[in-house]
Amino acid sequence: MKIEIKEVKEPKDYKDFINVQFDIYKGNTYWVPPIKKDEIKALKNEFNPAFRFCSAKFWIATKDGKCVGRIGAIINHKYNENNNVKIGRFTRGEFFDDLEISKKLFATAENWLKEQGMNEVQGPLGFTNLDHQGMLVEGFNHLPSAASEYHHAYYQNHLVKLGYEKEIDWIEFRLFFEGMPEKAQRGAEIVMKRSDLTVKSFTKNSELQTYAVQLFEILNEAFKELHSVVPLDREMIDYYVKRYLMLLNPEFVKLVFDNEENLIAFIIGLPSLSEGLQKANGSLFPFGWFHLNKALKHPKVIDLMLTGILPEYQAKGVTAILFYELHKEMEKYGVTEMETTGIFETNQKVIQNWKNYENIQHKRKRCWKKTL
Repeated sequence: MKIEIKEVKEPKDYKDFINVQFDIYKGNTYWVPPIKKDEIKALKNEFNPAFRFCSAKFWIATKDGKCVGRIGAIINHKYNENNNVKIGRFTRGEFFDDLEISKKLFATAENWLKEQGMNEVQGPLGFTNLDHQGMLVEGFNHLPSAASEYHHAYYQNHLVKLGYEKEIDWIEFRLFFEGMPEKAQRGAEIVMKRSDLTVKSFTKNSELQTYAVQLFEILNEAFKELHSVVPLDREMIDYYVKRYLMLLNPEFVKLVFDNEENLIAFIIGLPSLSEGLQKANGSLFPFGWFHLNKALKHPKVIDLMLTGILPEYQAKGVTAILFYELHKEMEKYGVTEMETTGIFETNQKVIQNWKNYENIQHKRKRCWKKTL
């Protein structure tokens, strides 16, 4: 039967767009399903404020009446204006191992981007750098963190056949902590004393609310030079705070302040929600929230979600403080392993920090590019 491409417009289209992942990864023990309602809301301009500066369209592929793939295309106008480029993004591409399906999906997204005046496409990239980004190309036998991505190994073969080439890679590590090294404590204490810094810890999410906006402002400063990044404005900050704040275990969030009580750095660890999300299977109710809450309170692995340090402090050893404080919290829970999220392979400064610990570099995600 002929493969048909349909633009996502009707309620059923949105459901098919989300549900097709569950068919593609059925029986895969490493894929971590998203919460369906959250994913649908992210695609709609009435819920996602990124549509103020992004244009986007989404499509599904059907065969014999069944949804067999999906893709989206995004133009982040703010990014293009800031960088004087005409780059479009493909996003959320998923497909069964059939080149005819992927070929038609990508051609549809590429044609729309060309119609909008774009001369290059990159991806997978989302609306912002806190949205879905990167295609897994190494590490298919490892469970991803809730903030990372998982794809079938055949995806990259399709991209190559469709004329895509590498733009840049993210790499991910698993760190192993055995006891508190004396040099870690001593190093953190030296940096704190030398720069007159203090650390704040938390026991309630409501306590973090006071610092949420400042935290994202630091993120903007720390990440502004990285690939595909656009600073988040206040409306986007509020959106992400509402979406993610209640999912944190505040004990694994550490903030560093200077002697005038200005926030200068933060680290956010999160008890791994991956197994809990697998058990939730796309829904918080009736039992999904129970599994996530259990994971938050009884961590086995900590996912390193975000770290941000103001540029003027990045060469002053503040990372040593952040990791020492987070490691102390991990020891209280008996947690000895940490999963990093994606780090650009070019970010040698951060990569060198990971090499201070026993580690494996086990996963790699790729941003692809193609001239239109």
